[in-house]
Amino acid sequence: MYKQIGILTGGGDAPGLNAVIRAVVRTAIGEFGMKCIGIEDSFDGILGDPKVTKLTLKAVSGILPRGGTILGTRNRGSFCKIVDGKAIIPEMPVEEAIENLKKLEIEALIALGGEGTLAIAEKFHKHGFPVIGVPKTIDNDLAATELTFGFMTAIDIATEALDRLHTTAASHDRVMILEVMGRNTGWIALHAGLAGSADVIVIPEVPFSFDSVLDKIKQRDKAGSRFTNIVIAEGAVEVGEQPIYLDKEALRLGGVGSHLRRRIEAATGKESRCVVLGHLQRGGSPNAFDRMLGTNFGACAVRALANGQTGKMVALRAGEVTTVPLRDAVANLKTVPVDGQLVRTARDIGISFAAPNEAKL
Repeated sequence: MYKQIGILTGGGDAPGLNAVIRAVVRTAIGEFGMKCIGIEDSFDGILGDPKVTKLTLKAVSGILPRGGTILGTRNRGSFCKIVDGKAIIPEMPVEEAIENLKKLEIEALIALGGEGTLAIAEKFHKHGFPVIGVPKTIDNDLAATELTFGFMTAIDIATEALDRLHTTAASHDRVMILEVMGRNTGWIALHAGLAGSADVIVIPEVPFSFDSVLDKIKQRDKAGSRFTNIVIAEGAVEVGEQPIYLDKEALRLGGVGSHLRRRIEAATGKESRCVVLGHLQRGGSPNAFDRMLGTNFGACAVRALANGQTGKMVALRAGEVTTVPLRDAVANLKTVPVDGQLVRTARDIGISFAAPNEAKL
């Protein structure tokens, strides 16, 4: 049994991070008699001069409904490099981090994060240091788990935005475009588009045709609905084109919604607007589902360590929280199946995905 464990949060913040931290601390202390050390600012907190804080029951009291993370996080550690869109983690910092963990008498690590964070956690495992991963990303793009915490809250926020855009679009006969996060996957756009009654859903998994977007707008005008609501994922790509970046060097996606708005207005003459939801999807209080899922994940992570598991990630499968190898979780992105149930349902109810020759699909 470990006497003291560490916990850190990495990558972009997501609603539910504090719920996991709280569950880890309460389970470790109350159930297994372990001490908990919080590592600040992701993996940066165990490089150089460590930045850590003691996590007691009092320290995590009241944090369940809070957004963000009390430990701080980093999208990209000071030790990371980006090569061809991939985070490259040098070996030396991992060894340095493990040495610092040992000096701090931290015997095992729980890492909360997405693909990049868990890829680093896998390196700790390969170096022989006990580690358990917890899947966190609003994008829901981690393989080996049905859901990641933060995703459901992000959908709620995007759906509410679509509801609000719907009324103003109808009042002014406008084309309204909502650009949402998701990186190279369309899970947020798809779920929010279904729940928020979008007319067009544009996702990276289905390269879009501008002509198909125009066709849908014209169809709605002809049917008497002179407004159109479009939800587009930030990583959506037009057929034959490249993704649009706000910052190419940092590979920061964004701007595809505004690009589409300008072209629609020029081609149709219809007043068009684009709203970029951005970090509103990340911030604020987690919904009830993400609080429960985060709590389940946190407790399961500690239990896994106590049972001698390492190199694993907690995951939701068939409604049960279990563990899977970290290598399976980071092996590939989980993308939207274009022939899956949600896409079929959307098409059945008349939502366009702006694919080439959409009307014939």
